[in-house]
Amino acid sequence: MNPQRQPITILMADDDPDDRLMTREAFVECRVANPLSFVHDGQELMDYLLRRGDYADAARFPMPGLILLDLNMPRLDGREVLREIKADPALRSIPVVILTTSKAEEDVLRSYQDGVNSFITKPVTFSALTEVVKTLGKYWLEVVDLPEKGEGSRA
Repeated sequence: MNPQRQPITILMADDDPDDRLMTREAFVECRVANPLSFVHDGQELMDYLLRRGDYADAARFPMPGLILLDLNMPRLDGREVLREIKADPALRSIPVVILTTSKAEEDVLRSYQDGVNSFITKPVTFSALTEVVKTLGKYWLEVVDLPEKGEGSRA
């Protein structure tokens, strides 16, 4: 564990307001202090990452160091967004964790082929979600070395 790490922003793309609320509460419960932001679908996620429209202000919408991505969303689904992120040289180094209700083997396989860093089936209970968040926090925020902000990004 590196105590000198700068806190990264975590950005979650999920169209379900209950899932967003439960995730926020799980982060609080697990004392994950990193900034946690939400977008409602894949189109908003891409607007955020590409600094378009409402997300043009980099100070208000810092580049995330980790993306939590649902697969099944309106407008632009997680599968399409994952391919766009991993195809963009300025975005591809941002770790993407799929957090979805899908248990389909095809979704798991395709996600890894498209460059996802982890695939997690969303737990149905709050206590199970807190365990997932605790593990995510430990692994992605304490164990893994992530690229510095600005390296290969639009930040």
